[in-house]
Amino acid sequence: MSSALAYPNAPALPGVRSRFADNGNGLTMHYLEAGDPKAPLILLLHGFPELAYSWRKVMPALADAGFYVVAPDQRGYGRTLGWDPGYDGDLASYHALNLVRDVLGLLETLGRREVQMVVGHDFGAMVAAWAALVRPDVFRRLTLMSAPFSGPPALSLPKPARDVHADLATLERPRKHYQWYYCTRLANGDMQGAPQGMQAFLRAYFHHKSADWQANQPHPLTEWSAAELAKLPTYYVMDLNETMPETVAHEMPSAAEIAACSWMSEDEMAVYAAEYQRLGFQGGLNWYRCRIEPRFRSAEQVFAGRTIDVPTWFISGQSDWGVHQSPGAFEAMQTKACTDFRAAHLLPGAGHWVQQEQAAEVSRLLVEAASA
Repeated sequence: MSSALAYPNAPALPGVRSRFADNGNGLTMHYLEAGDPKAPLILLLHGFPELAYSWRKVMPALADAGFYVVAPDQRGYGRTLGWDPGYDGDLASYHALNLVRDVLGLLETLGRREVQMVVGHDFGAMVAAWAALVRPDVFRRLTLMSAPFSGPPALSLPKPARDVHADLATLERPRKHYQWYYCTRLANGDMQGAPQGMQAFLRAYFHHKSADWQANQPHPLTEWSAAELAKLPTYYVMDLNETMPETVAHEMPSAAEIAACSWMSEDEMAVYAAEYQRLGFQGGLNWYRCRIEPRFRSAEQVFAGRTIDVPTWFISGQSDWGVHQSPGAFEAMQTKACTDFRAAHLLPGAGHWVQQEQAAEVSRLLVEAASA
């Protein structure tokens, strides 16, 4: 079995293979696989700005535990082909339900009728949650990482009393929310053309959201208001007049800190940098636009009141603000959205990139959940 990966110059991963498959939904999906293809399947879905490669540290352990492990580059990412890269293109193709369709098509190509467990990190958690909600017959167990799922939108959504974005802009320290920035036409160019260079930009971004940045001390927020949101670090609630490269540049780690980073070597970071320099970020940014634009919510309101009923787990880092960036979502996931919620694990020594920062413990917990 070859350990060569489709990402050029990626360090070899023994036992992990690159494959391509037509998913029947317009994509030639690139995916990484490990383990015996006849074994029970664990499907791993990455977030932003990540790749299937983000699962490199857990795939061998899951395969060694007796599972077949598949991690695709999702629509808009990496070596997967066939997606619309434009700001003015087919935005609806990035909607959550079509992303679930992408995954179902991959499973059909693999000859699989069910998945032992679907695991999603960050934005991948959204896809995994919707997959388990709409097709519990296929996705038999669910583990979410870093991004809680609070359930489908209600049929009647109350209008906010105040415009939180206007309020953020008028704070004593004027601010803006990163998700709305990511929806702008300028965001992709800002990041792809980062003045510090792609690798330095991504290094700062990953560092800023990790446990290595000591100021990451998350706690629940009481409400969706400018005063509460302003408590979030600047990678979530940015200074009003800064781009994301400018935002994270303030927290660029030193050469000594980079050398000491055990969970992301410069060679590994170079894999991300090469892919995003080549493709840009617009594919991933279009996911945010589908979450923000109201016209895409109506398709989800069909599922109002529906719960996730398969066994569900949550894993994140103790230093991950993603757990609390949406006030009340972490609690709603456990008490309302999931009827068979088993456990929430907040791991010390990890921030947002939990499966990379604490790979051994994440692997142990995933094996435990998939075997339950």
